[in-house]
Amino acid sequence: MIQGFKEFILRGNVIDLAVAVVIGAAFTAVVNAIVSAIINPLVEIFYVPDENGQLGPSITGLYGQTVTFPLGTLITAVISFFAVALVVYFVFVFPMNRWKARAAARVGVVENADEPSLPTEQELLVQIRDLLERQPRA
Repeated sequence: MIQGFKEFILRGNVIDLAVAVVIGAAFTAVVNAIVSAIINPLVEIFYVPDENGQLGPSITGLYGQTVTFPLGTLITAVISFFAVALVVYFVFVFPMNRWKARAAARVGVVENADEPSLPTEQELLVQIRDLLERQPRA
């Protein structure tokens, strides 16, 4: 049981995932700081924050209340997601894939090699015809 757990942990995928989660969480704070320092002020050029500090267009509701669509929160979330995904890909996934490909090349295994293509229908029919021609007639 311990050996199976050890193999599971040392497989590589789990360690890669753990590192990506930790770095992604740490990088999220950096991205949020950049968005709040740069992107939100740019949005404030077009929209004035309401009394709750939310950025976005305000509309008067049916009962006279002001409703603000939090556009700043949405922009922050989208930019944060793409920035974290971009960093995780270029810092972890891309180098790991290149490392695995180089390791496989050293061993002599070619990854992602195109499988031999299947013959077309016409090629199969030609092969059947040739086999039938070679058979002795009864």
